Amino acid sequence: MQTTFKFVLGASAIVAAFGASAQTFPAAGKTITIVVPFTAGGPTDRVARDLAEALRKPLGGATIVVDNTAGAGSSIGAAKVARAAPDGYTLLLNHIGMATIPSLYRKLPFNVENDFEYLGIINDVPMTLIGKPSLPASNYKELTTWINANKGNINLANAGLGSASHLCGLMFQSAIKTEMTAVPYKGAAPAIADLMGNQVDLLCDQTTNTTGQIEAKKVKAFAVTTPKRLSTPALKNLPTLQELGLANFQVTIWHGLYAPKGTPEAVVKTLNDALKVALKDPDFIKREEALGAVIASDKRVEPAEHKKFVQAEIAKWGAVIKAAGTYAD
Repeated sequence: MQTTFKFVLGASAIVAAFGASAQTFPAAGKTITIVVPFTAGGPTDRVARDLAEALRKPLGGATIVVDNTAGAGSSIGAAKVARAAPDGYTLLLNHIGMATIPSLYRKLPFNVENDFEYLGIINDVPMTLIGKPSLPASNYKELTTWINANKGNINLANAGLGSASHLCGLMFQSAIKTEMTAVPYKGAAPAIADLMGNQVDLLCDQTTNTTGQIEAKKVKAFAVTTPKRLSTPALKNLPTLQELGLANFQVTIWHGLYAPKGTPEAVVKTLNDALKVALKDPDFIKREEALGAVIASDKRVEPAEHKKFVQAEIAKWGAVIKAAGTYAD
């Protein structure tokens, strides 16, 4: 009797252990890849690398790498993840481009709303209006004087069609009723490099990419795109475009995390739980806040609310893009 009892208990333990092993995520020795659909060194890449570090502990010390697959306004990297095995080991970290590519591109090899599992919003990032160091303007009033005197000869850089800097640039030109020559780059890093080298005139880009350059006085900073001034030391003295007279001018770039559609519910929950822990990591918060980013702490960190938010953003930016007449085949 005693022997039989031991056998049954042993069999149950084996079955339980097998079930736990089959459902364990992430599995020991397996690498999680976060695909960033932009070039290395840019603002979204920085967020991804900070997040990868913060996610390791809540995911049991998993190895997490960042894969930069840039191009076509983030659609190439997004397509790569949409096609990936739905097992949680290939993720996408994208910014507002997730909401703009449905309007910017007539044909996409995936559906933003239906081909991904939404894992949660990560942060909100303000934008800054900056200029080349040789620009003969030290404040926004002087900048507007210079713009009015040079209409038709102003270059406005951006990180590519559908990038945050592209969208901000569209809104700025519309707000001041002045068209500028768009100079697209294959990412924010080369765009700001040429700005610092006086190759282009202006750029509107994320604080995660511009704060260090502003602090080092490698570019000229004129304003931020938030309703209120920022508290970040390097940016706290910059006025908002709203207070400078551009009514309702507000551009905040958000970042979110995604998995391929069909990723098991248990894996989605594990990833979402880990994301919530990562967003409270003191080192992650410190690094992001130093760059002007605001860590998400509202209901958008929940998968369902994240999806609702993106759907609303698709409608919002679709109207802006349609009005600008900006499309890609």
